[in-house]
Parts: sequence; structure tokens; C-alpha cells
Amino acid sequence: MDDSATSLVREQRSGKHPGTSDVAQPASTYYNSVTTGRAGKEESTENDDGDNDDESFEITETVMPPPAQHNDPRRPSWEDKVHRESRHGRHSNGEEEDLTEMTMPPPAELEDPQRESLEKAVRRWSTSRSRRKSHEAALGEVAAREPADRRERPSDEETANGRTSPEEEHKAAPEEEARDFKPSPWTGELATISWLIFFSLLGTLARLGVDAVTLYPGTPVTSRVLWANLGGSFIMGFLAEDRRLFREEWGSPDPKAPASNHGKVKKTIPLYIGLATGFCGSFTSFSSFMRDAFLALTNDLQGPSETSPYHSQTTVHSRNGGFSFLALLAILILHPAISLAALNVGAQFALLLQPITPTIPVRFARYVLEPIAFVLGIGCWLGAVFLAIWPPGNAVHWRFRAVFPLVFAPPGCLLRFYASKHLNAIIPAFPLGTFVVNIFGTAVLGMAFDLQHAGNIGASSPNACAVLQGIMDGFCGCLTTVSTWVAELNSLRRSHSWIYGSTSAGVGLAVMVIIMGSMGWTVGFQSPVCS
Repeated sequence: MDDSATSLVREQRSGKHPGTSDVAQPASTYYNSVTTGRAGKEESTENDDGDNDDESFEITETVMPPPAQHNDPRRPSWEDKVHRESRHGRHSNGEEEDLTEMTMPPPAELEDPQRESLEKAVRRWSTSRSRRKSHEAALGEVAAREPADRRERPSDEETANGRTSPEEEHKAAPEEEARDFKPSPWTGELATISWLIFFSLLGTLARLGVDAVTLYPGTPVTSRVLWANLGGSFIMGFLAEDRRLFREEWGSPDPKAPASNHGKVKKTIPLYIGLATGFCGSFTSFSSFMRDAFLALTNDLQGPSETSPYHSQTTVHSRNGGFSFLALLAILILHPAISLAALNVGAQFALLLQPITPTIPVRFARYVLEPIAFVLGIGCWLGAVFLAIWPPGNAVHWRFRAVFPLVFAPPGCLLRFYASKHLNAIIPAFPLGTFVVNIFGTAVLGMAFDLQHAGNIGASSPNACAVLQGIMDGFCGCLTTVSTWVAELNSLRRSHSWIYGSTSAGVGLAVMVIIMGSMGWTVGFQSPVCS
């Protein structure tokens, strides 16, 4: 190969075309020139017998260089990217070492000494959450709270900062305070019993007082226990709907919180149990309601005297059996309807007075009210027993009016509380505990009524008559309840409520027909000595 061919190959390898300047040509121009050269070579091969000259030098594909590309000054080549030095260098042994951008650590941030670390915040939140779970487990299944919503979960910002707003600290204060003053199991049980005894005495006195006050000439309702059932149901509705009295006990500072946040927890508060179960349950009486229904059916329900208050009629005028059936329907409809209405009015009254209703401090309830309840409850019960043994005045009058009912009131109230506590949860759609105590108390009252109106027992012995009256007004009056009964009717489904209410009234009336009717329709009732 001569010098001209060598120079041509060099120009091609350097990206230049022969006879052109140093400026790189486009790839299309280069390929066109090579194709033209090859075509000319083929023609010269056909015309010429294989002779080679300088102007038709053969170019093979093996030595053809890649097409030249324009160098973009804005885009560095990959060799420059690999070998580019970092802006930061390391000095080792007096020489600067390259440090690429990929291995360069991020700039360090200054630590805020007032800002809690993430690990401490998460640890603190986990500890409080486990403590809350253990507290809920100690309350039991009845008082368990609902699952925590999103408002109770700390946000990412709160967890990182470890800080809470003043509003949230104020909301958490009642719950923490209630947890600190939560009594031990035996202390809480003792406080509950004390409140039940004390309020059962007050409820019995209130029922007897209302029964006496409503006995006046021309009274519109001959079943005087209706007014006691109305008053007890009204107070029960107020207590069930109120969200202010025991706000520090059930731990929710929001008075507009749903009923599920405070309804179950309130049932574990001793003072609330005393007011709802003790006072309202003893103020109302299901057994007396059933007694008046049966007496209306048999035309033996005595009305008030036409001339003097606080006295009943000595004789009852006879009437047709159809009228007696209408009187029975009037009693069966009037008592549940008025009691349910009073329950709902009491709930609305609680919502109306919510802005001005005070809150009982948990410390005051634990250290002041509960010791007072223990002293008053046990002391008043013992005082009633001593007055029954040594009456200060007329023995029959004292024992018959109030002393014996107060003696038998606490056992009936306590039996109802524990029966409902252990039996109501068996069938949620049918409160078995309340049903059992109402029917049992109705049966006991029917038997006591028969004995009191028997010729050789209550009709002849004043002391026996007073004791039987105390059993009816005290034990049976506190054992049976209308306030809890209508509250359960109001909370159940409509179908379950109809079944539960009609079964209670039907079985109670059937028991009275069997017990009292067997005597009243055979030998008849005689007037008791202590009446």
C-alpha cells in the first residue's frame, strides 16, 4: 500500500473524509461518500482487469470507523463523570483524595436539647397505652371502654416532638385522676353496699310518704303507688342520661360524648349504684303495682275516704265484672305508660340542666362521701332495728308505719342488686335478674297479704300484722322495681321490649291470681288489725 492509501486510511480513522477540512461531517454524508466509492470501484473492476490506482482505493467494512458525533459542550462525557473530582477532598499524608458525591455524607443537623427524641416519645406512649389496657381489664367486661378512636392516638408530630397541647392535657386529666383514686375491689364493694343500704332506707321512706300524701278525698287515681313509680322513673331517667355528675369518675371530659363512653362505666361507681339501684329501685315497686292490678280485677281496691284525708274507704261498692276488667286494663296500661313517659322526661331534663349541673369531685366522693355513707347506712339500719324492739310511743303505730319497713328494706335491695348483677347478662334480650326478683317479690307480697288478711293471723295479732306490713312495704317494695324495669324496656329492641314487658306483667298477674285469688275467692279477706 502506497503513501496515498496510508494517508487515506489515517484520515478515515481520525473521522475525516479525504479532501475535506478538519470539521467532522455528518454520518449521512460520510456513508454516501463511501457508497459512491464502492460503486465506482465495482465499475472500475468490470472495465479494468483488476488494476488498482490511487483514485479508486478499496475501503472495507472492517476498517470503517464509527460515525462521528458532535461534541455537546453542555453535556460532559462519561469519562469526565467518572474521573470528576469531588468538591470536598480528603487529605491523607499531604495528598488530596477524591471523594465522589455518592459517598458524601449528608450535613449533620444540630440537636434541639428541648426536643424529645423519637425513641423516648414512642416508649412513653407505649407505656401509657399498656397502663390503660391493664386498667380496662381490671374494670371487667361490663365496664370495658370502647376501642380508642383516632383522637386518642398520638400523631406523628406529637410522637416526634414528645409534646401534647394544653387542651389534650386538660382532657386527659380527669381520666388520670379517676385512675389514681380508683378503689380496691373490697373497698368498692363495701362502699356499694353502704350506699345501697342508705338509699334503700331513703327510697322506702319516700314511697311511704308519697303513698300517704296522695291519699286524699277525690283523688283521680286509686292506685297510689303510681306516683312513686312516676317519681322513681323520672330520677332514673335523669341519672341514666346525666353526663356531668360523675364526669371525673368515668374519665371523659366531653359532655357531648356518646352514651357508650359513660353508660357502662357509671354502673361501676358506688354512688351511682346507690342512687339508681338503691333509691330509685326502692322508691318504685313492681309488686305493689301487681297487687293493685289484682285488687282492681276483684273489685277490692280501696279508694280514699270521701270526708277525711289519709284514710281509705271501709267499704267498696259492688260493680259488674266487665267494669272490673276495664279497671284491670286501666292499671296495667297506666303504670307502664306513665313510668316510661317519666323516664324520658327525666332524660330530657338532664340534657336541659347539663350546662349548670355540677360535677362531684372524685377525691371528695372517695374520702368524704363514702365513709359518711358507711356510717349512715349501717347506723340507720341498726337504729331501725332498735326502734322496732323498743318503740318510743305506740308500738303498733310505730312498727306498722315505718319501723318494720325500714328493717326489711336493705335485704330486699341487696338481693335485687346481686341477682341483677349475676343474671341479667345471661340473656341480653331478656333481663333475667330483674324478671326473677320482680316475680319472686310479687309472690312473697301475695303470701304476706293473704296472711295479713287471715282471720287468725293478721286480723287478730297487731304485731304479726305489723311484721307482715313491713315485709310487704320494706322487703317486697325494695326487692321489686319499676324504674329499672322501664329503663330496660326503653333500651331493648321493640320486639324484645314487648316480649319482656308483657311476660313480666302477665306472669306477675298470674302469680297474684293463683296466690291471692285462691284465698279471696274462697274464704275472703278480712280487715287487718293494724290497718
